[in-house]
This record gives sequence, structure tokens and C-alpha cells, in this order.
Amino acid sequence: MTADTVARPGNLPAEPNSFVGRERDLGDLALLLSNVRTLTLCGPGGIGKTRLAVRLGRDLADDFPDGVWLVELADNSDPGLTVNRIATVLGLRAEPDRPASATVIDALAARELLLILDTCEHVVTAVAELVRDLIAGCPRIRIVTTSREPLRVRGETVWRVPPLSLPVPEYAPAALQAIDEPDLVGGENAEYEAVRLFVDRAAAVRPGFELTARNRAAVVQLCRTLDGVPLAIELAAARVRTLSTEQIAARIDDRFHLLAIGDRTAPPRQQTLEAAVDWSFDLLTSDEQVLLRRLSIFVGWNLEMAEEVCSDDRIPKHRVLDLLAGLIDKSLVVLDEELGGAARYRLLDTIRAYAVLRLMVAGEDDEFGRRHMLHMVALAEGVVAKAFVRGAPPWPERVAMYHRIAIEQSNFRAALAFCQSTSEAEHGLRLCSALRSPWIVQGDVAEGVGWFTRFLEMNVAAPAAVRARALMFAAELSFEQQDYGRAAKTALTAVDMRYEPVCRAGALHILALVSLRAGAFEQALQYADAAVSAAREYRDDWEEGLALAARAAILARSGRLASAQSAYEYALEVLADNNGWGVAHALYGFGSLARTRRDDAGAQQHFRNALELFRQIDARTEIARCLAGIGWVALAKLDLDTAATSLSESLELSMVTGQRLGIARGLEAMAALAVVRGDDEAAARLEGAAGVIRDAVGPVRSATAQARLDRLLAASHQRLGPARVTTLVAEGRLLDVREAVSYALRSAHEPAPPPEPAAISGHTERQGEPAGTASLARAADGTRAAGPARTATTARASNNGAVPSVLTAREQQIAALIARGLSNRGIADELVISPATAARHVANILSKLGLSSRAQIAAWTAANGAGH
Repeated sequence: MTADTVARPGNLPAEPNSFVGRERDLGDLALLLSNVRTLTLCGPGGIGKTRLAVRLGRDLADDFPDGVWLVELADNSDPGLTVNRIATVLGLRAEPDRPASATVIDALAARELLLILDTCEHVVTAVAELVRDLIAGCPRIRIVTTSREPLRVRGETVWRVPPLSLPVPEYAPAALQAIDEPDLVGGENAEYEAVRLFVDRAAAVRPGFELTARNRAAVVQLCRTLDGVPLAIELAAARVRTLSTEQIAARIDDRFHLLAIGDRTAPPRQQTLEAAVDWSFDLLTSDEQVLLRRLSIFVGWNLEMAEEVCSDDRIPKHRVLDLLAGLIDKSLVVLDEELGGAARYRLLDTIRAYAVLRLMVAGEDDEFGRRHMLHMVALAEGVVAKAFVRGAPPWPERVAMYHRIAIEQSNFRAALAFCQSTSEAEHGLRLCSALRSPWIVQGDVAEGVGWFTRFLEMNVAAPAAVRARALMFAAELSFEQQDYGRAAKTALTAVDMRYEPVCRAGALHILALVSLRAGAFEQALQYADAAVSAAREYRDDWEEGLALAARAAILARSGRLASAQSAYEYALEVLADNNGWGVAHALYGFGSLARTRRDDAGAQQHFRNALELFRQIDARTEIARCLAGIGWVALAKLDLDTAATSLSESLELSMVTGQRLGIARGLEAMAALAVVRGDDEAAARLEGAAGVIRDAVGPVRSATAQARLDRLLAASHQRLGPARVTTLVAEGRLLDVREAVSYALRSAHEPAPPPEPAAISGHTERQGEPAGTASLARAADGTRAAGPARTATTARASNNGAVPSVLTAREQQIAALIARGLSNRGIADELVISPATAARHVANILSKLGLSSRAQIAAWTAANGAGH
């Protein structure tokens, strides 16, 4: 694959048809955006703001290494969720006790990207506040917004999107009718953007259509009457299928004359667009009009949805397809992408807003809003009923279900908003409960917690079973948000309701995990056992499997590895032939357990198997965890390339999703990598940077894992000396999150600096070959300067993960002393042997392990626990 064909990051949609005109506008905007940070494209509906912004982003994609990202806000009815919508598009996950805007700013602070915020007028205040903060905190991003009014923030440049270019006034229809020069047919008239657009769209619906001497007068009249507004021109061009251009021009002229006596205070182009849409609507058959206004309840749909929700005695289900096809032909409905073999449709925003008003005038908004809501509840609950049970459907079909739910998020939001506006607590809670897994997988945890809170606090009665289930899932979302206090409180409330065993099972499972986070292992086991019993009482394999996996994790963290192994095996047996998401969690647990036992091959395999499943549903937080596990195992095997690649990707994902705990763990892993590479200074700085985050989120790592990390860092501290360590750790604590992550990623892939003379005194590295660089790379590759052809990894594997028997007990003692930073003289004094004897032992250790420096021995000892 060449550099020119490498896919760039971003989410710009494919253009639905040819882009006509705007060459000068695009050139001016590109130049303008190179000099300003915030650019707002203003204008009335239908003027082409969104299309122009997307095309600008596409043209400038090469200028933004971190991509061009489009955030559509048209269906965001709650200003408070604006930041969450942006975070979701960017793949960020909100954090407890921290504004979502802070997460977004941290994630974008070091990135160079173009952010397009589309259709901002209904949430303009929320967007303005966020844009102000983003510009202040993210110096390398550019922002383009589209809105019917300016944001009015400092530094904003407002670009009034003009209509498409039109023939000059002297080319009035009467004058054109008298002109018969052929050069004007394909000449100067065709150069005007409005005319070009009409001809292009007309040719799309009537192949062979072109601008001729016979039709040019009517075409120019139409374009001028429509004031060069793209949407109006496209609607007019769609009628070429059934009317001549002269008929279209005559009808639209009459319509505008009638509307001219309307609201004189409205902008002229807004009047023109309203007239164009009114005219197009009036040309529909009565049944097409009915279907169009009913379709406005959707934010994108497929045929089945339209048939189920919009049909009745007036429009039978079997007629929906033909009517829908007619609306597509007339450019009122857009044919969108396919999903799972089914075509998707949508209304342009302006058309949808117009149709919503028509629905309200017809008095059908409540009826069809309710039908839409009930359909979305049934869809979500239907997926849950199939996705979390053993047996059929197979996993690929369940993956498709995840993607189906993901693409309907805007419809789910509309349904939730309807429930809120009509105080439908029961259906609101049912829909929230059905969406709990997608919210977790897709990173919309904060949004889910918000909706659960609204309906749980609503002063409207809901069935006890619905409320208990909602409390259980709300607790789970709070736990995923790392708000452990709220998670425990909500889970206890669900348990106290004592309504359904499955609700108790899920809530007890969350209480077990909260106790595990707090280090209360016995209490966690009691909760886990109770969760297993409740799940079995209800015969829910899914909840039983999750509870068993939680029990296994608790046993592993408390050091009962054999029992943990059995518990994980049982959990996997229960979860097998069920949802791959749960299976992946069990596999990750196997990987963690294997890593604790130093079974590197087993750990790698389990982590990679889990990673494959998580990637299929784009579960980013879990992907980061698997990559971290792979990186740690590679580090223990001295496979530095794999370690650097996996740990870097894991840290980048944690940064993108805004997970502070993941970032802290990632920085610590990078510090460990730096130690093994011989870059002790980078290790100390990263230790300091991670410590700042740890102070905020608290300790979560197991005692065993923390001891390994401490031993590794202690070896680095010994080489640096106390004073230097203090200075470097302090420097790391001064780095903000984005600086620390950038430093970690850079240090992982740059050659390690040679150690200072003081750092290597008393060591036995070869002259000119610093610890942890070329020599360590050779060890990872299995090549050595001397000694038997047996690496440290081979020795460890031959002893089934225990401390390698290839080293004698005395050599293990000496390896531990080397890890503490002792010289040969220090080892001799500690063990009451001669320095020469100590030197011979050191040489034997280097030879047996296939290493070439004392720093490598220290890293190997810390990773494998020898001498401890």
C-alpha cells in the first residue's frame, strides 16, 4: 500500500452525488482557515452549509494528520448533551466527577485535526461555550461550524454562505426568449453555478437532459426565482421527470407570488426556500404527503421501520414501498447507506423540519411519536432477548445486532425524549435498560447514566420489575463510569427491592466488583457467591457467567490462583455459545491469570483471542486493556518491539477515550518499558506523571502487580541515585496529561540515551554499549555475543513459568542484589564472598540468561520475581 492510499483518520461521509460549483468559495475558505481557528458558515436552511463544510474538510484532509471529524447536531435536542455527542463521535468516554468538556479538551489538546460541528443553531449557546474552551485548550485544532446564526465567541470568523452564482439581471426570461445564439447554450449560462447544478440534477433523474436553446430561458428563470438556493434548485430539478422546465417555471412563479404576502420580516432566501418546499409538498399526491409527514418522526430508517410505524387504514403496509419510492424520485427522501443488506433512508434537515410542522398541523404528532417510541423499545428489547442467551443466533449475527443498535442511536434518543416529554417513565426505563450494553460498548456511559437518572427521579409510578431492572443496569453504568460510590448505592437499592432474582444477581455482581476495587476481598466473594445463586435461581446463564467471572477475578487478586483458574473455566463454560462480549471478558481474565503465573505463551494467546472479539464490536476500553496485557507479556519476554507497539496503542486508546485510570496504567507501563530499554530518566519522569493521575483516581492495581512494578522501578532508582530520582520524578509531575502521553509515546520509539558515567560505575556492560539498547534488542531477538544458545525466555518456559532452575540458588541471590543496584564489591560484602567470586557469578548469570548487561539482569529479575 502506498502512502497515497493509506486511509486517514476521520469520519467524513461519502458524497451522495457530484459536488457542483463553489470553487471560489472553497479556495477562499481554505485560505481563511489557514489563518483563523474558528470559522462559522452561516446562512438559511438549504443554502448548502453542510455540503460546503464537508467538501472543505475533504479538500483539506491532507493538512490534518489526526483527521477531519464531522459531528452532526441536528437531532441533539438537549443542549446539555452537546459535549457528550462530540465525545461519542470522537470515541471518548466521559469520566465521573469530571466535566465531559475537560475530557474532550484533554484528548484533543495534542492532536492536529479539523472538527466540523454541523447544525448548531438550536444548541448555539452550548456549542459556543465548548468552542471557546476548545480553542483555548487545544492549540492545534481548527473548528468549522454551520449554523443559522453566529456563535459570537471571541476569535470567530463568520462566513455568510452565498447563493450559487446566477446570470446577471439583464438575462431576464423575456430577453432570453428572443436570443437564439448557439454560443449561449453551452457557453456563459452554463458557467453559472445555479444553472450547472440544475442541469446536473435534472440529468440524474432524466438521462440525456441538457441545457439547450429551447429550455435555457426557463432554466435561468427557475434559478433566479429560487435565488440560487441549492436545495430549492434540486427540488425543482427533480420535477423534470414529469414536467417540462417551462411548466416548472410557471408553477413555481405562481407559488412564490402567493407566498410573497407572508412574513415580510423573514429573510428573503428563507421565504424562497419555504416556498420551494411548500410547492414541492403540494405537488405530491395526498398519500405521499401523509407518508412524508409521518416519516419525519424518524432520524433515518429502513423500509421495515416505515412499514411498521407509518402504515394504517389510510396507508396500508403494502403501499409504503411505492410511496417511499415516489418521495425518493422527487428528492424529498434521501437513499442512504446499506446496513445488513437493508437500505437506509433519511430526510434532509430542512425537509424534516417542514414535515414535522405538517405532522403537528395534522394533529398526528402525539400518535406517531408514540408509535415510533414503542417501535424503538420493541427493537431494543428484541435485540436484548436474542443477544444474551445461549444458542442461536451465532456470534456474527450478534455483532450485526450491535451495529444495528449503534446506527439507530439518534432514533433511540428521539424515543427517550418523547418518553421524557410525555412522562412515560415505564417505557423510558425499559428503553434505558435495553440500551445499557450498547452504551457501555460504544462509550456513551455518561449519556446512559443521565437518562436513567431522569426516569428514576420522575414522579411517575413504574412497575416494580421495570424499576428494579433499571436500578441494576444504572448501577452497572455508574461502575463503568468509575463512580463506585454511586454504583454501590444504586445496586443496594436494587437488592433491597427483592423483586426479581436476576435483578438481585446483577446488582450483587456490581457490589462484588465495587468491593474488589476497594480491596475487600472476602466481602467481594460473599457478594459474588450471592450473585451466582440469584442468577441460578432465575436460570440466567448470562448473569451467572458474569458473576462467576467476577468471582474468579476476586480469587486471582487475593492470590488464590488455582481456585481462580477453576472459576474462570466454569465462567467460560457458562458463557460459551453466548454473547462474545462476555466470552471476551472471561478470556481476558484467563490472560491475566496466566500472566500472573508467568505463562507468557498462554497469556498472549488469551489476550489476543479476547482482543479479536472486542475489536469486532469496537469496545475501545476493553481493546486498550487487552493491548496492555499483550505489551506487558512482551516486555517480560524482552520483545521490545511488540511491547512498544502494543503499549503505545493501548495508551493512545486510553487517551482517546478519556480514561484517567487507563492513562495512569499506560504511563506506568511505559515507565517499565523505559527501564528495560535502559532509559532510566524517562522511566522516572513517567513514574512522576503517572503518580499525579494515581493521586486522583486512587490505587486499583493488585499487590502482586504493584510489587513487580516497584521492583522494576527500584532497580532504575538504584542506578540513578536518590537525588536524580527526586528531580526527574518532580519533572514528570509537572507534565500535564497530554504532555506526559506525548513524551511516553516518543520515548518508547526513540533510541535510549547512553547512561551517565555515574549510572554505570561498577557494572559490567561492554564499552560503548549502554544497558537496554542494542544488547537488549539482541537478547529479544535470541542472539548473543557469548554463552549457550538459551535465552531467558527459553529458560523460564522450560520451568513452566516458575523462577528458572537454570540459575542456582546463589545466582538467584546475586541477580536480586544486582537488581538492587549493588556492584561486585557490594555483592561480595553482602554475601561475605570475594569480589572475584561475585564477578564469576555475574558472568555465569549473563551467559545462562543470554544477556549482556547488569541492567538487563535487573530488568529480568524484576519481571520474573527471581530472588523474591
